[in-house]
Amino acid sequence: MSLSFAPSEDGAIPLFVITEDGFEAWVSESDAAVQGWVRAQGFKGSLGQGLSIPGPDGAPQMALAGFGTARARARGRFHLAAAAGKLPAGTYRIAAGLPEDQRETEAFGWLLSQYRFDRYAKQSAADRLLVAPDGIDAARIETLANSEALTRDLINTPASDMGPADLEKAARALAAHYGAEINVITGDDLLEQNLPMIHTVGRAADQAPRLIDLRWGDAGPRLTLVGKGVCFDTGGLNLKPGASMGLMKKDMGGAAAVLGLARMIMGTGLPLRLRVLIPAVENAVSGNAFRPQDILTSRKGLTVEINNTDAEGRLVLADALALADEEAPDQIISMATLTGAARVAVGPDLAPYFSDEPDFVAALEEAAARHADPVWRMPFHAPYETMIEPGIADLDNAPKGGFAGCITAALFLRRFVTDSAYAHFDIYGWQPAEAPARAKGGVGQATRALYGALPALLDL
Repeated sequence: MSLSFAPSEDGAIPLFVITEDGFEAWVSESDAAVQGWVRAQGFKGSLGQGLSIPGPDGAPQMALAGFGTARARARGRFHLAAAAGKLPAGTYRIAAGLPEDQRETEAFGWLLSQYRFDRYAKQSAADRLLVAPDGIDAARIETLANSEALTRDLINTPASDMGPADLEKAARALAAHYGAEINVITGDDLLEQNLPMIHTVGRAADQAPRLIDLRWGDAGPRLTLVGKGVCFDTGGLNLKPGASMGLMKKDMGGAAAVLGLARMIMGTGLPLRLRVLIPAVENAVSGNAFRPQDILTSRKGLTVEINNTDAEGRLVLADALALADEEAPDQIISMATLTGAARVAVGPDLAPYFSDEPDFVAALEEAAARHADPVWRMPFHAPYETMIEPGIADLDNAPKGGFAGCITAALFLRRFVTDSAYAHFDIYGWQPAEAPARAKGGVGQATRALYGALPALLDL
């Protein structure tokens, strides 16, 4: 589905955005019929309230959206989308009340409130279109919204239709649309081209493992995105219990996120040289699955002791990161649904990230606030390096003890980047319950924040 603003404001219903503090002033200036209707319906400008006001013929003559108080708004985001869900089908235009500095975010949220994953079953919903508010770049906002929709669609698709080959197909479609180059290394060719850990993790599955390599742009700073593409994770021989396996179609959420971010970059024509690397595998159980206590040799030459086959994401990312680092781009960013420890630390709504670069942190934090895309900085805590050093090999893929799991995973990945600025995002990629502009299911995290940070970060 395509998310877009109304093509015209002809016949659009005027929508007044009203705070609790401003309600009495607004209603007192209205005619008696409107006052009576609004008060009878209990509208007071509370956050997320939506009310349609009929005219003499019964058709809506205007609508109201409650914008609450500053304190209430601070506890959530996409408040206009919450109100939109309570309005009847129709086309709306903002008549008054929406602060200028919130127009882009609220318009973006309205677009995302129209998202439905309808590949397998029709999703009925009222069609509520919005005329793009004055002063926003409507085309850019539509690109961001549809890029987020791509990420959601990829995550929501079950592994039966989103295996490594299907993920490759999605990447090829994106590359073709924007004129990007794409190369894919598959199966035993991974061994021949020195990507052994990607091959090892994925070799037990029916669909061959692969590395997807997309390039776009011929001038500007170099940005490389690396996304974890584990299309389904059984845990391997360290088999997950059923309850833990239920959401593992989303274990390629990092790949979905970097493809969504790549679409934002290409769709808005940012002047940079983009590379996207996605190790696409299934972590399956078979006679040739890799085993606990195996020792693997990575592309970088570092050896890794396998103490849990369910810690496979860092293995495939490690080879891809080593490959990315060989070009020494200006910035490498990895995104992955990597650890349960990150969820325990910050919950599903925040995207924890790791960076030691002050300029990166400053640019990202500012953009995250501006785009209503929350992130939380976590530390590359050097004293924990010993926790990933087992002695029998250079690295341990699953340190014992259970402490600081997202930090030790990030430290593991950092060992494979030595010549480039590096940041890592340990995202969840899933909205566990319905929220304004966020349907239950797959969701993008930190991609809009990163998109907004790139101009400052890379001097674009």
